[in-house]
Amino acid sequence: MDSKQFREAAVSSIDDIVKYYDTIEERRVVSNVEPGYLRKILPEEAPQTGEAWADIQKDLEAKIVPGLTHWQSPNFLAWFPSSSSFPAMLGEMYSTAFTGAAFNWICSPAVTELETIVMDWLAKAFALPPCYLSTGPTGGGGVIHGTASEAIATVLVAARDKYLREATSHIPADDEEAREDAWAERRGKLVALGSAATHSATKKAAQIAGVRFRAVPVHAADGYRMTGSELRRVILELRARGLEPFYLTATLGTTDTCAVDDMEGIASVLAELAPPGGPDGEVWVHVDAAYAGAALICPEHQHHAAAFDKFHSYNTNLHKWLLVNFDCSAVWVRDRRHLTAALGVSLAILRNPHTDAGLVTDYRDWQIPFGRRFRSLKVWFVLRTYGVEGLRAHVRKHIRHAEVFAGLLGARPDLFEIVTGPRFALTVFKLVGGGEKGSATLEAQNALTKTMYDAVVEEGRIFLSSTVVGGVFAIRHNPATPFVEEHHVRKHFEILTEAAEKVLSKA
Repeated sequence: MDSKQFREAAVSSIDDIVKYYDTIEERRVVSNVEPGYLRKILPEEAPQTGEAWADIQKDLEAKIVPGLTHWQSPNFLAWFPSSSSFPAMLGEMYSTAFTGAAFNWICSPAVTELETIVMDWLAKAFALPPCYLSTGPTGGGGVIHGTASEAIATVLVAARDKYLREATSHIPADDEEAREDAWAERRGKLVALGSAATHSATKKAAQIAGVRFRAVPVHAADGYRMTGSELRRVILELRARGLEPFYLTATLGTTDTCAVDDMEGIASVLAELAPPGGPDGEVWVHVDAAYAGAALICPEHQHHAAAFDKFHSYNTNLHKWLLVNFDCSAVWVRDRRHLTAALGVSLAILRNPHTDAGLVTDYRDWQIPFGRRFRSLKVWFVLRTYGVEGLRAHVRKHIRHAEVFAGLLGARPDLFEIVTGPRFALTVFKLVGGGEKGSATLEAQNALTKTMYDAVVEEGRIFLSSTVVGGVFAIRHNPATPFVEEHHVRKHFEILTEAAEKVLSKA
């Protein structure tokens, strides 16, 4: 494909993409193909000679699109959104055109420097404490990772090495073998913590880092958030067994219910039980705000960040709620030296005067992969196109939609009961009824809710996800995709009402 052919193919592709978005509401949200469908209709081997773009493009619509779930549809309400926007797509297009591994500053200075700048822009827009700025007082700063799972694995490794380094600081610096032995012996006692509602990414990161994981219980009476008192109990129990808690994921917006952990309570307990320089070692606190962190762009939600200056790292996925297409997870640390100490690599082939003089940031030492993508370009495009006020309007619109939906549920107490929310545009609810005057057991009500849920998903007009909270089978409604409007939310409620009435009529 030469440049002329590329221009023609690109124009045709953009026309296709625009048409896809203009008609996305007409498509069934979830693909209903059978597993293995694609192998049956694609050749067993790659073509031996090149094919015309027009033929490839036809196969895209005929063979690939039927197997897609349409995450940008206003009827996609499951999990959390994976939003995008046209400016972000343009940024991705330019990024692929400028492609390079970008593992250090000299690879492409603009790639590094734009990332530092937009991360500082975002930190200020979110009202994060100054310690997370690249120019802040603690040597902090931001970096863009692929996902929150990658971010958690990265900071957990940094936390592990920081803890072990400080715990073995009494060993002479030149006795490397003794230090390695001490680290190996101590590592088996290390425990990473997260609440019972924490995303599974923390447990997976602990497995990767070769440490244990323990969950801090959460309770309905506390709104399913982790409290300082429960954290205290778990830490003391672990220490009584000779184990060493060294890391904690606190969550702003849990996956199931968008609960916000008790940040002030957590900070208070750790200041007492695990202060910096204390005999039992400091516990690194990472705040996972993968979805709900986007709401910090609105001043009315920025109070959630009040305790963050007491913690070590924070991340939010711009690809969830802030119109930057997947993947783009913004991560901030209060002291970047912990990342570079754990993840830094130095090879002769990487040396250059700028790095050697300490004048530049080499983001390869802030992450697990070596090479990196030019993700900051699409962030820059989105920030400049929408502005902070435009992004605030985007978030607030979805929060209003969720409030409308919750109001509709509340107007039908004969059918529905809200379990939690609305929180950050997420409402979790269940079906009520069954038995005489709603006397059905929890198991029976769970079965009714699941029957209704399965029927709605099978019909395919809307797509939601389910969860189990405190033993209750519940449905999650999260109207936060870019094109959803209030009339869509009211339609969602109509569909759910029809399904609920049908299920209860047979109960």
